[in-house]
Amino acid sequence: MALPVSNAAPPDPALVALNRFGLGTRPGDDLGKIAGDARGYLKAELKQPDIALIATDDPANAWLLDSTAAIQASMAAAAERKVAREKKAGPVMQPATDTADNPTDAKEKPVVPPVEADIYRDEAQARFDKALAAAPGFIERLVGFWSNHFCVSVAKGQLVRACAGAFEREAIRPFVLGRFADMLLAVEHHPAMLFYLDNQQSIGPDSRAGKRRGRGLNENLAREILELHTLGVGSGYAQADVTSFAGMLTGWTMAGREGRLGEPGSFVFNANAHQPGEAMLLGKTYPAGGMGQAEAALNDIASHPATARHIATKLARHFIADDPPPAAVDRLAEVFAKRDGDLRALAFALVDMPEAWSTPLSKLRSPFDYVVAVRRALGSSAGNEPQRTLRWLRVLGGPLWQPPGPNGFSDRTDNWASAEGLKTRLDIGWQAARQASDIGNPDDMLSTLVGASASAETREAIARAESKQQGLALLLMAPEFQRR
Repeated sequence: MALPVSNAAPPDPALVALNRFGLGTRPGDDLGKIAGDARGYLKAELKQPDIALIATDDPANAWLLDSTAAIQASMAAAAERKVAREKKAGPVMQPATDTADNPTDAKEKPVVPPVEADIYRDEAQARFDKALAAAPGFIERLVGFWSNHFCVSVAKGQLVRACAGAFEREAIRPFVLGRFADMLLAVEHHPAMLFYLDNQQSIGPDSRAGKRRGRGLNENLAREILELHTLGVGSGYAQADVTSFAGMLTGWTMAGREGRLGEPGSFVFNANAHQPGEAMLLGKTYPAGGMGQAEAALNDIASHPATARHIATKLARHFIADDPPPAAVDRLAEVFAKRDGDLRALAFALVDMPEAWSTPLSKLRSPFDYVVAVRRALGSSAGNEPQRTLRWLRVLGGPLWQPPGPNGFSDRTDNWASAEGLKTRLDIGWQAARQASDIGNPDDMLSTLVGASASAETREAIARAESKQQGLALLLMAPEFQRR
């Protein structure tokens, strides 16, 4: 089931703004007006203060917890589950990662309420609400990009399931239009990342705790920071740098349930576990300095030329093409370096790039982008939310906050364009069409969502549809709707 791409002419500026940079058209969007100043349309969103934040003082978000509170709730639930098991009070069910968003799949009532699944659903609803309300959704696309770049996975355990949403709200959203170094420091300090990459298990061999317990380094966090978060593969660092950096990061941990080091669930620096002495990274010596030693290293690698190149390549691949134009990567890397990792400046540079407006819309929407685009296109529609959207993401292979590894979900079209994957998208299109509360004329919807860019084949297929539902389903599967 191929999705052909036309290379005949530059894409419609409105679709570039809404599909390449944004999250898709909503009812009432005026494609003609947007096309008249598509760059200005995107830049207007970039100029809004605090646009990326999810307001916790909004009554709709009243149930959202900060990460410390969410982790404490998970710790308490885990303790209750342990007691219940020990007392043999009956079956204790912890929701599996593939059914936690659909509690009706559970056949027996859990002894301890699935608090982590409840927190996860609240966070998912807040994220979906933000994406559906955004116009055009460029900021939310940036949030998704950085959240995938600095990913954690709820498959790690119930604790991460409880705080994955708070991690995104606390360590990603406040810095999406700020400095890369600030986001990097926020991410690496966050309990979700420290737990996900096992840094609480890393103990300096020569530290007081290391000598007492006979335990040593866990290099996961150090390796992923260098390989994935900053410098990138093949950038010149060696295994010795990974080991040295892991020593610098020892002591970065999360306070446990007993609260011996600090408030349970919060970030703490455990000096007793920190590898003492100076350390070398990428040829530079960092004097002994406790927590500040690794912080200094993070600030340095945040501004490293290899980091600029790595981030520029990923951004260009995400927003322009799987194999991005080298000139575009060069310009983004130059902006990153000259503006000290200013991510707002980087976003403006993306919008101003000629390649972003001339390159055909050839990338397949990711599962999240596709599902959100469907929901935005339909406006108010029937369905059990957020369970329905979470289920769609799961069957598409992109479950929310559950990438297959620390490198996140793939950003290449080939990874999503399998025959089975495209069939699943068609199935979702049919489900969405059946559940839509008010379907207008599919031909009119085609004009609203795609405009003059609709191919003759797409127009003919929708015109021949036997029902409004079928016409809408065909529209949601059309290449012009699938591509960005």
